[in-house]
Amino acid sequence: MRPPTLLVIEDEDRMRRLLELVLKPEGYELLLARTGEDGLRLLRETEGLDLIVTDLQLGAVSGLDVLQAAKQTRPDVPVLIITGYGTVKSAVEAMKKGAYDYISKPVDNEELKILIARALQVRRLSQDNQALRAGLHERFSFDRIVSRSPQMAEVKRLAMEMARTDVTVLITGESGTGKELLARAIHYAGARANGPLIAVNCAGIPESLLESELFGYEKGAFTDAKKSKAGRFQLADRGTLFLDEIGEMSPTAQAKLLRVLEDHVVEPLGGLRGIKVDIRVICATHQTLPDLVRNGRFREDLYYRLSGCPLHLPPLRERTGDVRALLEAFLEAAARERGTRLRNVSPEALAVLQRYHWPGNVRELHNTVEWLTISCKDDEIKPEHLPANLRGSGATTRRDLPALLSFGLSVEEIEKAMLQEALQKTGGNVSEASRLLKITRNTLRYRMAKHHLP
Repeated sequence: MRPPTLLVIEDEDRMRRLLELVLKPEGYELLLARTGEDGLRLLRETEGLDLIVTDLQLGAVSGLDVLQAAKQTRPDVPVLIITGYGTVKSAVEAMKKGAYDYISKPVDNEELKILIARALQVRRLSQDNQALRAGLHERFSFDRIVSRSPQMAEVKRLAMEMARTDVTVLITGESGTGKELLARAIHYAGARANGPLIAVNCAGIPESLLESELFGYEKGAFTDAKKSKAGRFQLADRGTLFLDEIGEMSPTAQAKLLRVLEDHVVEPLGGLRGIKVDIRVICATHQTLPDLVRNGRFREDLYYRLSGCPLHLPPLRERTGDVRALLEAFLEAAARERGTRLRNVSPEALAVLQRYHWPGNVRELHNTVEWLTISCKDDEIKPEHLPANLRGSGATTRRDLPALLSFGLSVEEIEKAMLQEALQKTGGNVSEASRLLKITRNTLRYRMAKHHLP
């Protein structure tokens, strides 16, 4: 790792020599300039510059001129101003124009070292943050949504158009189709990409807590409210709030959400005044909202407010041409991240995969590939390597129901088989299983208890 490079601009020979003696032992690479003109030249010519230390009074080209040039050409490089007697007011002006800090003459050597170390640390954190954001942009770009089907091509086209605006988006589709991935792609392709993306699973938070989590609360709003807490809407200010499983919201939370969408004002529990927020809202659900509206479980006005810009993700069984593309992408990712050697799939195994119903959609395919990269010792996936349920034994999908009926199974037995399969596919996760079966968690728990399922 290279040492930090510092540009030191000082027109007094004695002071410039002193700065060199103080900073050189700290391991810095120093570039010394005796005039503002020399400093501007080194600023233009030097790659990898990390910090500038400049005197304020330099002659024809002042420290303020150097600061202005640095902010225009190297905005990420901090500038530390050295001021003489009677120039503190000018130093404060320099701070307003973007200087990191200033230090007065006579310079305290230890204070100078501390200021430089802090400035370099702030710059490193800023660079790390930029790298992280760039990585998120790359990881969640539309190019990472793997598909070859015309249906998905149209979904991506519409989503990219929506990303250029601030419209509220409603993403629908079965569990596992990639609704959150699409929401993240919309966020990182839009003008709010540098703002926060806050994701909330409305089905994963108890109904009694969801309202306070979303809208926050003031101290004393309820028994355990020892101090005020900002809600997810406030945390998403100047960014995007992604509300997954919006159909699980309580009527009270739905009413408050409608208010936020209309006037961008959040009312914390126990608060006396609303708080203005600048957010974009993206919602998702695997449920059919018009059915919930008809059943009185979802506000009609909120539905029409959300459904202005809908995006529907088709299930994997309706775009079997994507199975191979997704499979290859998952295998490539596993080889890159874990060094797995499984790279290919035989035509026979691919045919089995494309015939399968995929009730868990893309998530189920991804989990299947993860299992294959662990269990398969060959370089190519063959039919015998596939899980038994994919090959036809033990699978209980919608296509299998006529066969089950032909064996004389009762409704109760079919229901129990479906519950068992859903719980098996989701590893016992009740929330995931309820989404897979398109029923609420409470209904799933009731039916599990009825069939004595753990």
